Amino acid sequence: MILYDPECHTNLSDFGIAIPIFDTRARNAFAHLTGHGILGPMTAQWHRRPSIPTLGREDLVRVHEAGYVDRLLSTAVSGELIKTFELVDDAGRFHRYDPEAARRELPELFQWILTRATGSLECCRMALAEGFCFYFGGGMHHGQFDHGKGFCPINDIVIAIRRLQADGDIRSAWVIDVDAHKGDGTAALTRGDASITTLSIHMGAGWPMDEPPVWPNGTPNPSHIPSDFDVPVYPGEESQYLPRLAAALEGLDATGRPDLAVVVSGADPYAEDALPSTAGLRLTLAQMMDRDRMVYTFLKDRGIPAAYLMAGGYGHAVWKVYAQFLEWVLLDRLGSAG
Repeated sequence: MILYDPECHTNLSDFGIAIPIFDTRARNAFAHLTGHGILGPMTAQWHRRPSIPTLGREDLVRVHEAGYVDRLLSTAVSGELIKTFELVDDAGRFHRYDPEAARRELPELFQWILTRATGSLECCRMALAEGFCFYFGGGMHHGQFDHGKGFCPINDIVIAIRRLQADGDIRSAWVIDVDAHKGDGTAALTRGDASITTLSIHMGAGWPMDEPPVWPNGTPNPSHIPSDFDVPVYPGEESQYLPRLAAALEGLDATGRPDLAVVVSGADPYAEDALPSTAGLRLTLAQMMDRDRMVYTFLKDRGIPAAYLMAGGYGHAVWKVYAQFLEWVLLDRLGSAG
């Protein structure tokens, strides 16, 4: 099942932000699927639009500090978004941000993000009902307890899991994070909780691992809190990516079967990704396909419901990563794979 609203076209440039996150990721991948000779006529069987009510304050405070949530839900939200998206440099000048070029007000961005986070919860529910769901949104794995980071004001992954646990829908979950950057917020927010097991395969060098483990004020940097399974891949080690991922999945398998797996399915390890901070990991399109097939098959063979979130992917080429995987998955699930 694919969860996607084809009428929702929002780019960060609408808010005057020059970060290469474009709606072409979803739009082009969806067009590829609907234009497919087999899948196109079957669109009604695999496509759903988001439909559940927007997450509320009670959902956010299960995961984030109450004062921080209140700032996000108030007029202070613009300041939090400026920090989260790094829109002002150390000298106080706008960085990658031109409010004069914006077509929408900055506070609207958080409402859009909250809507996207709601989709992550719905994706998880669909996965529980049908075994698999891919959502063209979500995956904000850098969101921390009391602050946003790395373009992630909140952590929709943990928010969705906590809501499902609160509703009694699940007891345990895996988070399998294959985004180029470490899933640092998810690791920090679930530290010491045996009900959520985290795996992150990511760049061994570069952001956020190049940050100091302790801030100048003596506060520990939560980005250095380890996942249950951390798999760093350093520049030039791309040939080791798939074997290391396979070994980590086997280690994860030994922890016992969860009720749900959330896959943070970033396309940014792809060699054609346009964000400079992903340059430490350069996988080919074929390697990306092998990655996605490996995780999908691992979960399917074990009968574990899988909720996929789009996560990172920058520029106008990354849609190919999602399109090739989802074409293969849908043909497999609809019984038409060769």
